[in-house]
Amino acid sequence: MTTTADIEDMIARVGLGDRKAFSALYDATSAKLFGVCLRILNNRAEAEDALQDAFVRIWQKADSYGANGYSPMTWLITLTRNLAIDKVRARKAPTGNIEEMPDIGDSGPTPEAAAVAASERRRIDVCLEELDDGKAGAVRGAYLEGDTYQELADRYDVPLNTMRTWLRRSLQKLKDCLTR
Repeated sequence: MTTTADIEDMIARVGLGDRKAFSALYDATSAKLFGVCLRILNNRAEAEDALQDAFVRIWQKADSYGANGYSPMTWLITLTRNLAIDKVRARKAPTGNIEEMPDIGDSGPTPEAAAVAASERRRIDVCLEELDDGKAGAVRGAYLEGDTYQELADRYDVPLNTMRTWLRRSLQKLKDCLTR
């Protein structure tokens, strides 16, 4: 089993251009990161593309990762989640007259990805239940569905800065819950 220190070491070596460390990092973390992409995008092909983009970005930014008290998995998941959310937001953008091809690929997750996603989902659901209903819904909207802060503020009929405060405090509560 790969430890947090092992992953930190791999990221540091990737930052120096070590291809073997990059391969080892991919092997150690790709299943979990794929689960993050799949959960956000709900499309296997897009999740695979997002995962590939995430590892390109990891290769490019590994030298900027520093042991800052946060878990290296938190850094990797955040980077991956942000890329997946960008893809969701790009979907919402008007596409003009371009015809979309139907998705004919198998959109179901692999058994391994489904197991990882289910385990993570249970942990997150338990922690989300500790939040007020409105705040849990806002967190889901912002970080799983790709809603903007302004969309959420309008939906919950609160000022934009109040929504930002809700989300910041809710994320802190989730972090505390997930680290217990």
